[in-house]
Amino acid sequence: MTSAYEKLLRCVQCVREKTDFEPELGLILGSGLGALADEVETEAIVEYADIAGFPVSTVVGHRGRFVFGKLGGVRVCVMQGRVHFYEGYDPADVLLPVRLMKLLGAKALFLTNAAGGVNKSYNAGDFMLLRDHIMTFFPNPLIGANLDELGPRFPDMSQVYDPALSDAIAQTAETLEIPLHQGVYCQLSGPTFETPAEVRMLAGLGADAVGMSTACEAAAARHAGMRVCGVSCITNKAAGLSAEPLSHEEVFETSNRVAPLFRRLVRESIAKMGALGL
Repeated sequence: MTSAYEKLLRCVQCVREKTDFEPELGLILGSGLGALADEVETEAIVEYADIAGFPVSTVVGHRGRFVFGKLGGVRVCVMQGRVHFYEGYDPADVLLPVRLMKLLGAKALFLTNAAGGVNKSYNAGDFMLLRDHIMTFFPNPLIGANLDELGPRFPDMSQVYDPALSDAIAQTAETLEIPLHQGVYCQLSGPTFETPAEVRMLAGLGADAVGMSTACEAAAARHAGMRVCGVSCITNKAAGLSAEPLSHEEVFETSNRVAPLFRRLVRESIAKMGALGL
């Protein structure tokens, strides 16, 4: 048993001392999107700081707690605020929350994030369904001793984002008349925003949106056999596509502006997934 897995088991034990709730689906809320957790029919709340050895969010807008309960009739574990590689955490610690949700019972993972629009047709406030991702420029989070208890040494990534779950999101958006792009997300390490030259490179590689999270979590979830889906909130045009300088304040502003629509899309999508059977 690796030290990383031993640490994971200690975190599971710590959570179990506070709640025996078993989620069906894990939900990670990105920058400015944490208010969705307030809509959960809450059964338990566990602060990250109360879990021994658990990484704590340091970014404004990331509350730093797990909310357990029902959303859209589905038993969920909501990560209200994520941790990022750029905060200085070891990659294993960035993946720890996903793996924890898996061991608590979650069979699927719904990822959300705030992202920059690389695709020139994307505007601030748009939503994008993740159909694939690029993680080539980010240190692969599975480097190091493999956690055999969770998954294989060389996990297949030919279909990271589950077609049925993704289609449920697309169908929900259509029913609610919420415009929804579908595209490829690229994760870079951050914390700097991208340069215009980097954005042109990403566009040439086929990326539609770029951010500082998500792909590594998706990889960890697939390694552990979880079904994965995700939606990006496009909070700004990427560098070089707008005359405006980029800032975290703009990201937060846009996320807050479209939050009601975003919350409705996620909540109703989860309800549809529940009806289809996770």
